[in-house]
Formats: sequence, C-alpha cells, structure tokens
Amino acid sequence: MSGAEARPGETGFASVATAHFKDLQSRLCAAFEQFEPTSRFAARSWTKPQGHPLQGGGESRLMRGEVFEKVGVNVSHVHGVLAKEARGQVAGAPESDGRFVACGISLVAHMANPYVPAVHMNLRYLSTSRAWFGGGSDLTPTFAFDEDTVAFHAALRRACDAYRPGAYPEYKAWCDRYFYLPHRQEPRGVGGIFFDDLASPDPSADFAFVRGVGEALLSVFPQIVARRKDTPYDQAAREQQLVKRGRYVEFNLVYDRGTRFGFSTDADPDAYLMSLPPLVRW
Repeated sequence: MSGAEARPGETGFASVATAHFKDLQSRLCAAFEQFEPTSRFAARSWTKPQGHPLQGGGESRLMRGEVFEKVGVNVSHVHGVLAKEARGQVAGAPESDGRFVACGISLVAHMANPYVPAVHMNLRYLSTSRAWFGGGSDLTPTFAFDEDTVAFHAALRRACDAYRPGAYPEYKAWCDRYFYLPHRQEPRGVGGIFFDDLASPDPSADFAFVRGVGEALLSVFPQIVARRKDTPYDQAAREQQLVKRGRYVEFNLVYDRGTRFGFSTDADPDAYLMSLPPLVRW
C-alpha cells in the first residue's frame, strides 16, 4: 500500500480494503470453479434502503456443484449506527455512539465428498472510535488426514511468520479456544488461526498480514481438494459427514460472533447464514 493510499483509521480506507476483498473473492471463485464441470457461482448483490440505520451493501456468491456441495464467498461494506444491543460486541462502539464502518470477506465451503474437509475464512476491517482488523481461517474435516492438516497449518504459519515472530502460536491457540464447542467438549475441527482487535503501531503491516492470510487459503485449499475429491466413500462415511456438519451448525448458531453480529445489525440474513451446510443430521 503506497503512502498516497488511505490508511486504517482514515476516511476511505474501508474502500481500499473492500477493493482488495472483492479481488480476492473473484480469484477464490475462479479457483473453485476449476473443479466443477458445469456449476458456476451465482452472484447476488444487496443494498440497504435509504433511511435504514445501516447503509451500504455487498455481493454474495454461491455455488452448488459436484465437488463443492455448497460454497459461499461474500463481500460486504457497510456503515451506520449500531443498535444498542450490538454495541457491546464491537470494541470502540460505545465511545463512538455506535457509529461504525465495516467491510470484509467471508468464505465457507461444504464439500460433497466426506473425505474433503470443510473450510472457513473470514477477514474484516472495522472502524469505530478506533480501527482494527480481525479474521482467520480454519479446517473442519470429518476424517482428518495429517497431510492435509500439516499443509493447511504450514500455509498459515508462513503468513504469520511474514508478519511477526510469535504470531502463529498465538493465533493458533486463539483459534483452538474460539472454535471449541463447550457443550460437546470437543473442537470444531483441526484448527487454523484466529485474531481480532488487531491494531499494531504499523497498520500497513497489519493489512499486509490480512492479505497474506487470504493468499494462504487460496494457495493451500485447492491442493487439499484435488488430493481428496475422488476418494471413494460409502453411505456410512456420508452419514458421519452429516453428523459432523451438525456440530458446525451448533457452533455457528450459538457461539459464532459473526453470526450474532449479523443478526444484531439487521444486515443480510442470507449472507450471514451462508455458513450453514445444505444437508445436516443429528
């Protein structure tokens, strides 16, 4: 990012970040479409009407195919005044009377083959009385393969190591704590990284790190898909996958901060419920 461009905390930086997220969205969708013989992403734009406390909108892209049973890649850029019930969820919102600007990209893929793991990524920028980044990425296999887990974590470690020493173990531990189902006493998957309220003295480095996390996902997940998508499976494996998806639903509806934030801001229900799988069993 050049010195002439807007920086975090400055008017207009959300537009800079949104432009990057839109570019990443396009590249992710193109990479995923390479696995599908006929299916393509369908785009849906949404905008809040004038007079609504929330202004702005976004573009949701969704694909249902033979390899990606359901995958969504959404980008949003919104601003306005948070409802009182939402202000406690966002750092700095009470001090800014609930005024905020937010933008981000969110990806969730549920795969047709039970041996291909589900994946999630979220990258976001928020500005209230101060500005910061958040996000991360994690892998949720029904049947975990060490090769896939190691490759996924190695890609994220490289992004973290390029940012600062010690970032990877810190953000990995944060992910392990966050993506945990207390009522089941089990992790959601094999982890990844998670970070929030990221506002170091060097915001350009913070933004470069956020971009690096997106590039890490783009580089490693298609390799995992290619390795596992043609693995033979039976109905018992499919049943186990559907039960595992039930855990995913439980986490996202009960604990996930992004889902709760979406409900409390009255953004776009189809966008923030995109993470739910198409079929699930308990």
